[in-house]
Parts: sequence; C-alpha cells; structure tokens
Amino acid sequence: MAWLAMGATPVQLAAQSGDQPAPRPTLLIALPADTLLPRRGPTVQATQMLMGERIRELLLAGFPARFHFRVELWSEGRFFFDQLERATEFDMYARYLPVERTYEVLQVQDDRAMSLGRYVNVADAERALARPILAPIVATRRGVTMYYQASLVVEALSARDLDEVSRWLQGDVEPGITGKANPASIVSRGLRTLASRLLGGEKLEYESTTERFRLR
Repeated sequence: MAWLAMGATPVQLAAQSGDQPAPRPTLLIALPADTLLPRRGPTVQATQMLMGERIRELLLAGFPARFHFRVELWSEGRFFFDQLERATEFDMYARYLPVERTYEVLQVQDDRAMSLGRYVNVADAERALARPILAPIVATRRGVTMYYQASLVVEALSARDLDEVSRWLQGDVEPGITGKANPASIVSRGLRTLASRLLGGEKLEYESTTERFRLR
C-alpha cells in the first residue's frame, strides 16, 4: 500500500544546534488493494499533529484544537478539467481536561461525537489522533481514471466558542445551544469566527493525493 503526501505545509519546531529536527506533521492518504477498490474507500491518516510546541501551549491554555478533514473523489476530464464525483467530511478534536489532567481525542461525523480515549501523556493522544481512518467514499465508475484527494485544516477554537462546543461535546442539547439546528451546524458556525488560531493567526492546511487508478 503506497502512501503519498503532496502539497503539505507542515510546521517544525526550531532545533538547537546538533539536535535532530522535530517530526513533521503530515497528512497521508492511501488506496485499498486493487481488488477492494469497487467497495472500499481510501484510508486517511494525520500524523505528528500534536507534536508542535504552539499547539501544545494552546491545548494547555484551554483552547481545543479542531482537525477538519475533507476527502474528495475526482475523475480525470478532458482539457485538464477534472470532475468532482463525491466528497465526505469529518472532524476530530483534541482538548485538555485540567481537572483530570488528561488529553481527550474525539471524532465527530454525521452529527455524532465519539471519544477515542483520554490520555495522561500528549504523545498517547497524538497516537490516537494519528489512527488511520477509513473514508466512507467509494469509487463506482468504470472506464475512467480517478483519484482521491484529502485536505486537512487545523485550527484552535477561540475562547468565545469554548462554552458552546464544550457543552455540545458533553451531550447538552438544551435550547439555545442547538435548538432546532443540529449540533454540527452550531459548531461550524462558531468556527467561522475564530479569535485565536495556530501560529499567530494562521490556519494550518495540508493536502494529500493518491495515485490515479481505474476500476477493473
């Protein structure tokens, strides 16, 4: 299974003279085996996302980090105009719980939040965040050249959004938080107005593309 990472702009910690460079955050996407392509989507994996000093400082200061994934299936078109076949999106969150002194990693998809565990060490939380995820998007067209593309946006939530998101993650569905709208829409709306982002106001963005393939 081949991993390809393209277009990523990872962050590195400044290394002292003679030190090894810090691990580079990387977004990876891989195709399933050829025989599984007609019924299985690609695997997406984000590695070393919690290893930067800045993101750790934000977590400890009470700012959860949001990891927004989007996976797209494209078919090659004529004259360089490729066609988007379908797409899927999901979120992951990492947050620090000061009372318990633990890090929690959550996955949110289809308006449902699922905890991937709580960890004393940030390195363990990093491993939970880096677990490969099977994207529920399958190629069905035959006779055309296709490829998958994954993108990832990493950003910290502002203090303005903390209460709303924290209550939602804890399962609070009282009016005024979600009302008639679903929780995902509430979270998305709040994230459009981030006051505190990673690296002094910049979002971290990553992109990865698989090799081209055809269904047999």
